[in-house]
Amino acid sequence: MPAPDSVADDHLAARLRGFGPVGLLAILVILSGNLLFVPLSALLVVGWVHISRTPWREIGYVQPGHWWRDALLGTAGGMALRLLMQVLVMPLVGHHSTNQQFHFLVGNTAALIGVASLLLINSGFGEETLFRGFLFERLRKLLGHTRAATAAIVLLTSAFFGLAHYAEQGWIGVMQSSMTGLVFGAAFAITGRIWPIMWAHAAFNLMAIAIIYLDLESEIGHLVFE
Repeated sequence: MPAPDSVADDHLAARLRGFGPVGLLAILVILSGNLLFVPLSALLVVGWVHISRTPWREIGYVQPGHWWRDALLGTAGGMALRLLMQVLVMPLVGHHSTNQQFHFLVGNTAALIGVASLLLINSGFGEETLFRGFLFERLRKLLGHTRAATAAIVLLTSAFFGLAHYAEQGWIGVMQSSMTGLVFGAAFAITGRIWPIMWAHAAFNLMAIAIIYLDLESEIGHLVFE
């Protein structure tokens, strides 16, 4: 006969995995975590996975075959995507100007170190664990694993990811983040592995602030389109 504590733990785990009051409250708490500090939401996701006994693979935490390969491919992909956005995508939508929210980084080495450290933690681990890992798992439980459901999940998580950047970066940031989210979301949906996406996201943002630091935003933005 199972111990009372074991039965209680099983019951709590099942309720956390569901969409009743406990499950919905857990989602709300996790989504609100970053309002206190970054990356609290991702840390809460890790706790939720453990307590709810959700398999780690369901949020993309799959043991990589080669760490160096994931790091290399993810970093190269993230840097290439950042340059593509800067050179082609943003000019095509009429955005040639500099990023005013982060313009203070131009030539500011002290600030660069602090911002880069935060981005490494939040963009790689924090945002990917939340937006691609946790939200994919929750929406798959609701919508299923069909192609149509997967496409809807990629679109929904990308939109949510974009809107999460509104307060800091405005509608241009929402548009850019949504586009980036589509790429990262599609890659995650295809591979089911979050580590390369983490590397790509971190590299994407580090490339972005490096361009700002070197004051190359306008120059790179006009390489193709004047």
